[in-house]
Amino acid sequence: MAVDQVVVTLAGLAGIGVVAWFFWGPRSSGVKAALTPSGRQEATIVVKGAYIPDVIVVEHGKPVRLSFLRQETAACSEEVVFPDFHRRTQLPEGQLVPIDLTPERPGEYEVTCGRGLLRGKIVAR
Repeated sequence: MAVDQVVVTLAGLAGIGVVAWFFWGPRSSGVKAALTPSGRQEATIVVKGAYIPDVIVVEHGKPVRLSFLRQETAACSEEVVFPDFHRRTQLPEGQLVPIDLTPERPGEYEVTCGRGLLRGKIVAR
C-alpha cells in the first residue's frame, strides 16, 4: 500500500470516529433547569448542529418549559420530538419556541429531531 493510500485511509477512519463519537459518545451530566417564582422549571436550548445543552435536569411532578432557539437551516432540526410525551413541535429558524411538559415520574425522557439525528434528554429526579 502506498503512503498516500495509508494517509487517506487513516484520515477516513479518524473522520468516522469523530462522527460516531458526536452522535453516540458520552453525554454531559446535564444542566439543571432554573426554578421560577411560579414554580415552573425553565431552560433554553440552542439548536445548532446539536442541542446545546443536550441534557436538562428537572424535578419530576413540576411543570417544565423548554425554550428552543434554532440557529441553523438544516432540515433535520426543523422539528423537535418528545416520544414519551407524544409531542412534535416545529422549530422555525431564529424564533424562540416554548414547549411545556410535566414529567410525572423520575427517569430519562428522550428528545430528538424529526429524523432522529440530533438527540438529547430530560432527566427527571
